Amino acid sequence: MDALLSVNHVTKRFRNQRGIHDISFNVHAGEIVGLFGQNGAGKTTLLKTITGLCRPDAGTVGLFGLDPETRFEQAMAQVGCVIETADAYEYMTGYQNLRQVARFYPGVTAARLDEVLELVGLAPFKHERAKQYSLGMKQRLALAAALLHHPRMVILDEPTNGLDIGGMAEFRNTMERLSRQEGIAFLVSSHMISHLEPIATHIGILHHGELLRFGGRFQLIPPGMTLEEYYLNTIGAGKEAESREQFAGELA
Repeated sequence: MDALLSVNHVTKRFRNQRGIHDISFNVHAGEIVGLFGQNGAGKTTLLKTITGLCRPDAGTVGLFGLDPETRFEQAMAQVGCVIETADAYEYMTGYQNLRQVARFYPGVTAARLDEVLELVGLAPFKHERAKQYSLGMKQRLALAAALLHHPRMVILDEPTNGLDIGGMAEFRNTMERLSRQEGIAFLVSSHMISHLEPIATHIGILHHGELLRFGGRFQLIPPGMTLEEYYLNTIGAGKEAESREQFAGELA
């Protein structure tokens, strides 16, 4: 099966030397990939590089076989994404916000607006102004916008921030249903493992800009070990390796 997303030895460094280094992985249809790491681990930088918002210093990204650097519109045509913040025009209703987004996608009907609002649980509030929405409701509105044009892949940056327990459960159920029924792939970053543990089919662990692990969840994690335990063990091993490298450098 061809990968929808292919990340090949991607590096992006900023002046403060933070960023990501030599990252490679693939995402296929129907997969739900949880990208885990502490704040500052490089998750947002990676997602921005994938979606063409940052230019990599080295390496390549392929979306449906296209390079978003050189063919941005074509590459992103089948991608829905929410990076960093769930923005909305606060003076508009939820429905009006979606109608604004729909202008960028030919063929999106009024019925589709209602459909995605129902999917994310905002149908009862579609005529309320966004300034009256909670942070969690704005997150759901952003997810609705990302799904509007029937994307084959959805990329989300910390999408469960601000969601209450019920909202998180609905969000997970929506992703799981869409991945199973429509084959949509999800790449979702989070620093809260428990938010995605019930549904992630694949996991990636970022630490100080390095992708320490990536693969099928049940292939990576030994029986009887939780995802949180596996994450902490992996991060611990990464810190030990960093200490050894630092010590070797001091000796040299």
